[in-house]
Amino acid sequence: MTTESTSVPPAPGAWPPASREHAHGLASLAPRRGAADRLALPPRRSARTRLAAAPLVAADALAVLLAAGPLAEPYREVRLLLLVVGGVLVLNGSAGLYRPGPLTSVLDELPTLAVRVGVAWCAVAAAVAAYTPALAIGPVALCSTYATQLVAVCLLRGAVHARRRRAARAHPRSALVVGGSAAARRFAAALGQHPEYGIRPVGIVGARQGSDLPQPTGEMGLPVLTTTEEIHRAVIQNTVLDALFLTDDPTLVMLFQHYGCTTWRVGEQRHGGPMGEHLWGYGCRRLVPPAERRGLTAKRVLDVTLAGLAMVLALPVLLLCAVAVRLSDGPGVLFHQERVGQNGRLFTLLKFRTLRPADEAESATRWNVANDRRMSAVGGFLRRTSLDELPQLWNVLRGEMSLVGPRPERPYFVAQFSKVHAGYADRHRMPVGLTGLAQVHGLRGDTSIEDRCRFDNHYIDHWSFWQDVRILLRTAAGLVRPAGS
Repeated sequence: MTTESTSVPPAPGAWPPASREHAHGLASLAPRRGAADRLALPPRRSARTRLAAAPLVAADALAVLLAAGPLAEPYREVRLLLLVVGGVLVLNGSAGLYRPGPLTSVLDELPTLAVRVGVAWCAVAAAVAAYTPALAIGPVALCSTYATQLVAVCLLRGAVHARRRRAARAHPRSALVVGGSAAARRFAAALGQHPEYGIRPVGIVGARQGSDLPQPTGEMGLPVLTTTEEIHRAVIQNTVLDALFLTDDPTLVMLFQHYGCTTWRVGEQRHGGPMGEHLWGYGCRRLVPPAERRGLTAKRVLDVTLAGLAMVLALPVLLLCAVAVRLSDGPGVLFHQERVGQNGRLFTLLKFRTLRPADEAESATRWNVANDRRMSAVGGFLRRTSLDELPQLWNVLRGEMSLVGPRPERPYFVAQFSKVHAGYADRHRMPVGLTGLAQVHGLRGDTSIEDRCRFDNHYIDHWSFWQDVRILLRTAAGLVRPAGS
């Protein structure tokens, strides 16, 4: 197989201009050698985000129960109501109605709610008419139920949004503003004068004006942060929950998302979306981390299903490989090696041993052993056919890897590649994989790291469930004519 890549940026300091920002990552996602497994980051807040959606979920479910009042007794059956509740929650969740913006109004949501409530009830009415015609819901009852639920959901969600706005005004969330100094100061001043948005700027992230000059101070006495350490310290000390970007900076976006902050793109011109999505006239949209994209649950289900099935079907092959390695190379059938996974987490990758390194240093820092004379005939065959990678199915089942994603690399090479290859740090935004877009394009073994990095980031930026299926099919087709590494 290959020894591929993941990310560790250079020593912290002032970051370079935008044109070079990716060549020099801002934060180490993989630890330096001898350091702790993870960077000392604030705890993630995904659980808080899910908990914040609970009142809206309860409002939608309660509206269904209130709407069922005008219906006759058979239609108030628990199973029917659960079906409607489930349909409404799924449809609303897919529309992003449980991730409201800073000043979301129920009037902004009304068109989306109206369509989804109608779809849910029409689907249930059609199913009842098809399977129990005697209990078919008449048009008058259906329209009455629809109108009742729409009114109820508007009132209930309106109350939830009003409560959220009052709480946000009373307890504003700390935020950092990222952008050019003058624009960031104006935007921070606007937010400071309008507490109804529930956001309190505590600092500006901008470029260093001069290494020998004192750090500038922004509007309202806000400090201007220019290094990774300053950002890290500000996030921890001020419990920063939001990062507001006035400019596009993928490296910083990934850094703040790694800290567990909600990231927003502010001020860009775009068409569509509710008119209420603004901060004092500055348009805003949430920048969704790849890990939160819709469909990733299906990706994990695909991983577990296919990896489990593959392990069962490949069990005879696994046993034959293990016996061959034991007879050819002696004890130690499995090779354990530290690799860098999603968000810089270290994990132990499993392979069948094809060569016994001289020591741990060689294992961690030698790039390729494909033509090493110490490799036995069995080891060479396993590498050429990629059978040495089969134990990684266990890594997939454990959740340390995915079937499809950027190939994981050793921390030593992650650190080296991150210093010289643009965007290399961004490869850790999604789980690492057994195969990937780069591999199905022939980028395995001693091939361009820059090309692999570009393919990996393109895969992450345009990920879809179907693309994973396509890559798996192409990988399976490629096994017919294995090239090895």
